[in-house]
Parts: sequence; structure tokens; C-alpha cells
Amino acid sequence: MESLFGNYRSPWMTEELDMLRTTARRFFEKEVTPHQEKWRKQHYIDKSVWLKAGELGLIGVSYPEEYGGHGGNYAHDVVIMEEQARACDTAWGYVPGVIGAPTTLILTGTPKQIDKWLPPIIRGEKLLAFAATEPDCGTDIKTLRTTARREGDEYVLNGSKMFITHGSRSDLAIVAARTNGPGAKGISLFMVEKDKVSGFKVNKILEKMGQHGLDTCEIFLDDVRVPAENLLGGVEGNGFGKMMDSFVKERLTIAVTAIASTERAIELTLDHVKQRKMFNQTLWDFQNTKFKLAESVSQVRIGRVFIDSLIQRLVEGVNPPSAEEAAMAKVWCSEVQWKVIDECVQLFGGYGYMAEYPICQFMMDARIQRLYGGSNEILKELIARKL
Repeated sequence: MESLFGNYRSPWMTEELDMLRTTARRFFEKEVTPHQEKWRKQHYIDKSVWLKAGELGLIGVSYPEEYGGHGGNYAHDVVIMEEQARACDTAWGYVPGVIGAPTTLILTGTPKQIDKWLPPIIRGEKLLAFAATEPDCGTDIKTLRTTARREGDEYVLNGSKMFITHGSRSDLAIVAARTNGPGAKGISLFMVEKDKVSGFKVNKILEKMGQHGLDTCEIFLDDVRVPAENLLGGVEGNGFGKMMDSFVKERLTIAVTAIASTERAIELTLDHVKQRKMFNQTLWDFQNTKFKLAESVSQVRIGRVFIDSLIQRLVEGVNPPSAEEAAMAKVWCSEVQWKVIDECVQLFGGYGYMAEYPICQFMMDARIQRLYGGSNEILKELIARKL
């Protein structure tokens, strides 16, 4: 990302990515920013935005051309996420709807399954949710209780899911369920086509601290019957391993959005303190302001260089980031995000507490970053296992 703080440029950036950045910035300025207040009130984004993103090719930038994608790589996704952070938006669920759930489909599904379900997702015609978390099962996925019982040519799903992003607005849902015994080896993944089943019941959209424009729901599965051919990969018991594989990119993605959001928060704060007058001088004239922002910029730059190195390795395909490194990035960057944005709110004073100001939105949206994708406490445990 081009940085306000010196002449640093991410090493994975190219001229092609510069052009993508321009397209993405225009998309957010025209199709997203003007509607943010509406989406926060209704708690979901309009379907037309997904279709527009599909027309512009923003959904399929990193997916294979044989499925309707554009054959790019993770760096293409990063550019779009950075521009979304610049727009102070979390309503358009790019991370869960474009990177998270579809990545699981690609990692798990057979070529026939991917060819059936991925192209309409890339076109923005279908929205895919990923239903794994349960009321009593968060980070510890291997303890999930939802069951899938084989009956002839169908599986019958029963259970409940909690905190499911796109739970109400999605057309498709990947559901993690237990097929054979306890533990990780008993978990399988199923594609549920919501318009073709009964018993898939969505509770009301949950009220959250932040990310108000992103629908998050509780789901009840009451004898939901899906064809046996909807078992992703065609093999029972492979769900847990595939979910773990997808977590590396998910956690790196949380780190990316954390740093990009924090960089933007600092830009907004710098602009504010250099204009805000107090005691016949600007806030910037106070030494405390300079010190706080100098500390913040330093922490964010460290995070930026770290994640850029991981992005570079992932793009090159040489020595890709390990699960531990992705966990380190997620923990460090989300903690820095919370700490620095809190400092920025403090420098905004009372205005920073007003929801109409982007800095307030940044803070409300940031709190979840230390929780989802594996809570930071659990990820520290994961990191420690390699010590």
C-alpha cells in the first residue's frame, strides 16, 4: 500500500495492481460510501452492490479463470481490502463472502462442485455463507454438535449455528456437521442451497457492537435434507482439515484489514489534529500529540512490513506463511489496531465518540478483530506450541 508515512511501497505492488486499486477506489466511492448509513440501519447491504462488484470483476480477481475468475492472486484481494478500509466500510462482506467461504469451497469441493457453485458467486448472483460456529463451540471447532445423518441419497442436518455472517442474505451456505464420531475426524462439510430446502431457519439479525451493516445471524437446522452429492469433496470426515487449511489465509486477512484500517485512522487523525484549535494553537502543536502519533505510526509500520513479507511469500508460492506466522500476524496487528485507534479516538476528543465520524466507526468495527478467526488468546497457545 502507498503510505502517507514516507516513501514506503509494498514490495508486492505492481502497475496492474495500481490499476485495480483505482477501480476499487471508484467502486467504493460510488457504490458503497453513499449508502453506508442506510446499510447500518437495515443491517445488511443491498444485493445490487454484489452484482455491480461482479460486473467490475472485483469478486473473482483471485479465482481461477476456468470458473469465471480472473486468475489473479492474493495480492489482488489485498488491494481491494485496503481500499475498503480506506472507505471505512465493513458492510460489504468482502472478506467472508469473497475470500472466506469461497476459499473453503475451492479447497474442499470436487471440480464438478466448484464449477456448479463458484461461477455465480463470482458474478455476484449468489452469496455464500460459512456456518461453522455454534452457541457452545467457537474457536474449538472440533467439538461442534450439529449432525448430518445419511438416509439413502440424502443427508439430514440438525443443529444450530451462531454468529453466521451473511446468514440471512446468502443464497448458499457451507455447513459444518458431524457425520461419524467425536473429534476432528468426524466433521464434514455440506453445501446447502437455501431455496431448495426446508428447515433452514434464520433467526433475526443480531445486534452487534460494530460492523452494523453486515448481517450476522443465528441459524437453526431442523431436519434439513440435502442431496448426498452436496457433501463437499464427496468424502466424509475431511471437513476439519480443510477448515484448518483455510484459517491461514483468514488470519492473514484479518491482519491485513487491521493494518489498513489503522493506517487510515491515523491519516484521519493527523488531518484532525493539524486543524483543531485549542488554547490558541492546534492539537498538533502539543508535544503529547506528536509523541502519541509517532508511537502509533511506528507500531503500524512494523505491522505493515511484517504482513507485506507474508503476502509476498504467499504470492510467490515459495515458503508460504505457516499457521503460526499467520496467527502471529493476526494477534499483533489486531492488538495494534485496537490500541492505536483508541489513541486516535482520544485525540479526536468528543467528536471521536460520535458515530457519524469515521474514527468512531473504525473503533466499533475493530473490537471483533481480536475475537473472530480464533481468539487472540487461543492463537497465542497455538504459537507457543512451536516454541
